[in-house]
Amino acid sequence: MTIRWPSQLIIVRHGQSAGNVARDLAHEAEEERIILSTRDADVPLSDLGRDQAASLGRWFARRPPEDRPEILLSSPYLRACQTATIFRDQGGAPAQEPICFDERLREKEFGILDGLTTHGIRSFYPQQADFRQLLGKFYHRPPGGESWCDVILRLRSVMDTISLHYAGRRVMIFSHQVVVLCLRYILESLTEKDILAIDAAGDVANCAITEYRLDPAGRGDGKLVLARYNVTAPMEEEDTRVTQAPDRIAGARG
Repeated sequence: MTIRWPSQLIIVRHGQSAGNVARDLAHEAEEERIILSTRDADVPLSDLGRDQAASLGRWFARRPPEDRPEILLSSPYLRACQTATIFRDQGGAPAQEPICFDERLREKEFGILDGLTTHGIRSFYPQQADFRQLLGKFYHRPPGGESWCDVILRLRSVMDTISLHYAGRRVMIFSHQVVVLCLRYILESLTEKDILAIDAAGDVANCAITEYRLDPAGRGDGKLVLARYNVTAPMEEEDTRVTQAPDRIAGARG
């Protein structure tokens, strides 16, 4: 049998970011804009986010070698890069293991809605708010931004790259909430209704683990099977606070 998938694929959302904190404050104050002094790609981890990434790294350092990643892939956004680096520095992966940055793993782009709260979108772009309500988040593409379908398209090519270069290896991806959900959509052949139901059930926690294992039955060329989703044990074991703020600068759940 020719193996075309990793033996293990672990997908991790970055630690809490300064953007997550700013977003929460803006929504609590019913502001129209989220106050940040930098572009989304350059938003760093918060102090808590760094602690979460460290807890994740130490948790994996305690795992058997066969449960630790060999390949590290990351979104190029700063908060994901920092999470991956701290994870490795804390022993989650070999110190010499390079972190491969892939722009296809970046956050969903929000276009003209970037930096706006739900209230702000309704105030500045009421037609977009209505259009999103009609189409739903899966298909709605704000001007200059992406729909979930757009994210899924680039992630399909990521999975092609992984199958080509890392078949049979243990791979870990550091990315963003929408990316975690869209990879589930791809890997489990879900429908729009399926993935939106998972999203509605709750946010992906910062530094939470979603893991797939190669089908032990070994049918055909094998398939990746979900082993666990949104697991926060690394933080809980070290009494590091778990956070689940939506991983986006614009908009709200819906």
